[in-house]
Amino acid sequence: MAEILRMPEVAANTTEAILESWNVGLNTPYAAGDTIVTVETEKAAVDVEAESDGVLLRLLVEAGTTVAVGTPIAVWGAPDESASEADALVASLGMGEAPVTASTALASAPEEPSAPAGTVAPEPTEAARDNSERIFASPLARRLARELGVDLNAVVGSGPHGRIRRSDVEAAVARSAEPEETLPAKAGAEVQSIGTSAVDPRWVDVPNTRMRAAIARRLTESKQNTPHFYLRARARVDALLELRQQINAGQGVKVSINDLLVKAIASAHVGVPAMNVQWNDTSIRHFSDVDIAVAVATDGGLVTPVIRGVDSLSMSRVATATKDLIARAKERRLRQDELEGGTITITNLGMYGTEDFAAIINPPQAAILAVGAVRQESVVEEGAVTIASVLRLTLAVDHRSVDGATAAEWMKAFVDVLEHPLRILL
Repeated sequence: MAEILRMPEVAANTTEAILESWNVGLNTPYAAGDTIVTVETEKAAVDVEAESDGVLLRLLVEAGTTVAVGTPIAVWGAPDESASEADALVASLGMGEAPVTASTALASAPEEPSAPAGTVAPEPTEAARDNSERIFASPLARRLARELGVDLNAVVGSGPHGRIRRSDVEAAVARSAEPEETLPAKAGAEVQSIGTSAVDPRWVDVPNTRMRAAIARRLTESKQNTPHFYLRARARVDALLELRQQINAGQGVKVSINDLLVKAIASAHVGVPAMNVQWNDTSIRHFSDVDIAVAVATDGGLVTPVIRGVDSLSMSRVATATKDLIARAKERRLRQDELEGGTITITNLGMYGTEDFAAIINPPQAAILAVGAVRQESVVEEGAVTIASVLRLTLAVDHRSVDGATAAEWMKAFVDVLEHPLRILL
């Protein structure tokens, strides 16, 4: 019997998401566990898997469309299901005939390679240009156009049958940034402006992406509603740097300073379990495992994937897990569950030469640790001045869930681990 597939709630409190691409073709059988559709949230692309064997009988939503949670997006049924049953189900929803056209199938297909040299892509038909829903464009091109504010009606596609590709959108943006007199004259054509000012040409507006808007909203809420307090410390890390050098001298996984810091955080959390908490409106939730989020800078903005059970992982497994999360974060291929949870985040700007800074807590986590660059500084040791490698640290803490004395005890334990780094390996 035909059934409706609805837009799932792929993240907590999500009201809508973008249907990025259909991964199963119309009338093509699939098996339980196969990815049917990829949905894009504010920070991740989520693959929605089939719960049982079946076939897509009707597609009700085109790829690239923003859809409210719970909205019907397709009709599926058994492989031997008849099209008439799907039509009857669609009609019963009051949707009329499902908007499945040739353009829908093209828009949900993966990006094609460039046309061979020497070939000319045919111009799209006027009918396709007159109706934006019939524009032939890949999901990636649609998303990029949406983020940059490009009108696809003004873009000429270079793909098969005039299909718009990512490179076509990028070319349209590049053309819009050129001085007007250098643009090729074309009878009846209008120059597409991407946020440029007609009054002052010295600035340009780049529309906010969904990720940037989400970051702005969450951090504003955190700073307004979370009572931050800050602890600052310096750690002498000569022994830590020496340990890293010894570890990386082997043939195993290469370990970064940040990997060692993640393990040191886990060690401090084990020693001071009152820091391994999250704030809820009616309780403080204490955890037995130590889950740590790592801030990753991507082209679209900051994401914080979580490494689970760091306290029970070996140093090499922490390094492997971190590298994997960072690589997939930059490709926007993280799962939604990998962005949720954790009790503390580590954010490191030391590679940019930043000596110290303060960060904003990611609720409901209890804290965020900001790490600066390692510097050679003068330190006093047994009454004598010597030169040492020093790391500056700033811990921002949620005062609702953690008291100042507890945070100070944690910072002391953390610095002690950094200065006696063999404890990290225990």
